[in-house]
Amino acid sequence: MTTPHDHVARIQAEWRQERPDLDVHPQGVIGRLHRLSGFLTEELCTVYRRFGLGEGDFDVLATLRRAGAPYERAPGELARFTMVTTGAITKRIDRLEKAGLVVRSVRADDGRGRVVGLTAAGKSLIDQAFTEHMKNERRLLDALSAEDAAQLERLLTVWLRNFETPDHTR
Repeated sequence: MTTPHDHVARIQAEWRQERPDLDVHPQGVIGRLHRLSGFLTEELCTVYRRFGLGEGDFDVLATLRRAGAPYERAPGELARFTMVTTGAITKRIDRLEKAGLVVRSVRADDGRGRVVGLTAAGKSLIDQAFTEHMKNERRLLDALSAEDAAQLERLLTVWLRNFETPDHTR
């Protein structure tokens, strides 16, 4: 179901004109997903900014929060669960630590290991931000019927399996 005058449809029409030898149908899906991703990211970041957070900050705090009490993870785990480099995680942790939202400490069960944990302020902030995040995601998804949303989720799940390995699903 394509709106004939959306941005991607116009691009496809131009390519069909200029390169009739190529099948531009894949562009209809990939192009729309790419554009939608940009719009959705901006809508999500609007909520994060209300709490003084960037997308990466939210991701780190959420990863710590969903770890369960005592809301700690090793820096390497944070990097793996947020799918960024350890260098990027270090910068995020530094920023969040300066803001009083996380603290670095020695792992209780192994004096050699380090962990990053939520402070009380960090837990409170991510709980508030995540509540608003879920309301925002509900608002965004409500543009689709429940049936369409369920079908889209199934399709994306199947497709994503082609790119993700089991250890990168968190």
